[in-house]
This record gives sequence, structure tokens and C-alpha cells, in this order.
Amino acid sequence: MADSSRTIHVEMLTRVEGEGGLTLRIEGGRVTAAELNIFEPPRLFEALLRGRKLEEAPDITARICGICPVAYQMSAVHALEAALGITVSPEIRRLRRLLYCGEWIESHALHVYFLHAPDFFGCESGIELAQLMPAEIRRGLTLKKHGNELLTVLGGRAIHPINVAVGGFYRTPPREELQQLLPKLRWGLDAAIETARWVAAFNFPDVEHDYDYVALHHADEYALNEGRICSTSGLDIAAAEYEQHFAEQQVPHSTALHSVRIGSSRPYLVGPLARLALNRDQLRPAARQLADELLPAPPCRNPFRSIVARAIEIVQAYDEALEIVRDYTPPPTCRTEYAPRLGAGCAATEAPRGLLYHRYGIDESGLLTFAKIVPPTSQNQWQIEQDLLALAQQSPLSDDSQLAAQCERTVRNYDPCISCSTHFLRVKFDRR
Repeated sequence: MADSSRTIHVEMLTRVEGEGGLTLRIEGGRVTAAELNIFEPPRLFEALLRGRKLEEAPDITARICGICPVAYQMSAVHALEAALGITVSPEIRRLRRLLYCGEWIESHALHVYFLHAPDFFGCESGIELAQLMPAEIRRGLTLKKHGNELLTVLGGRAIHPINVAVGGFYRTPPREELQQLLPKLRWGLDAAIETARWVAAFNFPDVEHDYDYVALHHADEYALNEGRICSTSGLDIAAAEYEQHFAEQQVPHSTALHSVRIGSSRPYLVGPLARLALNRDQLRPAARQLADELLPAPPCRNPFRSIVARAIEIVQAYDEALEIVRDYTPPPTCRTEYAPRLGAGCAATEAPRGLLYHRYGIDESGLLTFAKIVPPTSQNQWQIEQDLLALAQQSPLSDDSQLAAQCERTVRNYDPCISCSTHFLRVKFDRR
């Protein structure tokens, strides 16, 4: 018989980006608390941005994450362009969506094949899974490579791109450079469809939660880097209203802030399940058909099926990338000219892991006076802990190692980017 009062620690989570752990507290034979312990040191990006030239923001924010740097760059440039009154050309807008498609492909492929899929086959790693399913893992590696190649062509390099600029790009590729990717994108679309069908056949736990999903929504397209912030509970606001409805708060066990809905006692969830719940009608035909076939009866509320949602978004990204590359003509100019001015601006985009919010202040000389960044993982952290608590309360408590392993699998549903979330300025610990 297990002790009625004890604490279970998972010192280090595996197959997630960054460093974090888990703590389960059991009192009187019942789990009373589940904590996602994020203990990476604060990285102080907002402080680092203050006093820098506004043009440096895209390159600095890209360093927040090596997996989803484009999301941070796009949020930064959109917020700064809002502050400066810049409207980019339709051609630049399409190229930015193409760059974002590349990031979604490489990030989702990494998570689906190497971080999440091993859980469904009892494997400790993607390397172990490759021994069981070499063809599938080769397919995943090729998908990720395609995403990286798109980032290289448009961003200058695959990791921490350097070609994104306020007002556009420093360089736009010639038509033939992009056209060379067409055969790979055509193969990738078919491979992405195979991926979605592969993961949809996994054996999923019978779990559902009543999530309040939050994501960008755009009336005319599947929202990537523009749209209104909406939720399944009825929220519908512009990005400029974000801080009137959402706030961050410190918790003692984490160096990442928890985001909450102001005036609500419930957590909320961002990410692919949220996007599909709110934007299924905006999917392109191939992805929409798969969503209707593989994730029926929307919205899907089983967190373990998030791997299916990510696979469907790979199809969406390949399909849109194919169209943009096929129809591409280099724009007449790669950047919109602007003059520095006193102002402030904010923006929200959809990182692979969910909604990402930025706000900046600029002085008359073009220096940054303020920066606020709210990453997806800090917004999901409270919901992750609630899901862990529900899982632990419904699981047998006789085997600590088995319970800890189940909790780790639950955390990986959300593909947390722990390093991204440890960005804030002030840390105050009150331990009693």
C-alpha cells in the first residue's frame, strides 16, 4: 500500500523544449496539487530590448526560440508596424505567410515524429521509434527538412532567420529560387496527408476536458499572423484589447508567468486544437477534408489528439506554401520605407504552439522604450496543471513511477516551449 501522504517529483521532463519538472502532492490518499515546475532562469528579453533600435527587435526576439523564431519575429514586426503606421504590400504579406508555413512544417514535424509519437509506441525517444518504424521517421525528417529549407530561402538561414525586417524583408528571393522547391512541396503535401492518417490511427486515451479555446480568427483565411482574438466562450477582440482581457501572474513554483482571463476563474488553452475549434471553416480543402474525417464532431476536447490537429496543420501549411510558391512573382520593392516616430503598437500571431502577443513602445528617435511578450506556453501552463491534476486524481496511486510517466505523456500533448516562457523581468518568490 502506498503512503497516504507523499510527494512525487519528476526532476526533468523529457522530449520537451527546455528544462522543467513535475510535482504531485498527495495527502490522505488523494492528489491535492499538480505543478509544472519551470526552473529555467529568466532570460530577460524584454529588458534586453529596451533602448535598442527598433530594427533590432526581429533579430533579438528570434533568439527566444530555435524552433519557432519566425513567430517571435512576425509578432515583433507586426507590432512595430502598427506603432509606425506601416502597411506592407500584398506580395510581402504572402511571403510572410510562406515563411510562417515553413516554421509550422518544421516545428510540427519535429513534435509529431520525435517528441510525441514515441509515447504511443512505448518508446523512450525518436531514435528508439526509428528502429521500429524507419520509413515513418525518414518521412518525418524529410518534412522537417522542407520546413527548414523554406526558412533558409526566405529567412537567410534555418535557425534564427536574419532576413525579416520591419516593413518587409531585407531581400526577397528570385522566382527561380523558390520554384526549385515545388517538387519537394508537392511530395511533402502527399507525405503530410499520410502523416495525418498515420497519427489518427494511434490508440488514444479516452479523455476529454471542457476547454476554453483561444486563438486568432480571420474571416478569409486560416489565421497565422493576423486576425481577431476569439474564444469558444464568446470572446471576440482586436489584438490591441488583449491586455484588457488577459493578465499574467507569478506563481511560486515556476519561473514562467501564468496567464489568466481577467474576471474568469478558469484557465484557457491555445494551440492547434484551439485553432481547429475556431477556424475549421477556414482550412483549405485538403486539410478540411482530413479534419472532418479524422477529428469529427468539433470541437475536439481530447488533448492526446492534439497530435492529429498538428498533422492536419502540416497539410494546411504545405497546401498554402505550394500555392504561394507556384504563383510567386518578386515584389517591386522588398521593404516599405518609414520614419521613426513616438508611438506604441501590439500584435498577436499564431506560433506553432499557440497565440503569441507582443507590445512595444518607441521614442522619437526609433529606440524601444518598452517591450512585453506573452508566449503560448505561459498561457497554457495553468490549463496543463489542471489536466495533470485531473489525470492524477483519476489514476491509481499505488505506482509512483507509472503515475509520473502518465503525467509526462500528458505534458507532451501541449508541446510546451519552456525556454520561450521564461522571458519576464520580475521574479518574487514567497515560500512558506
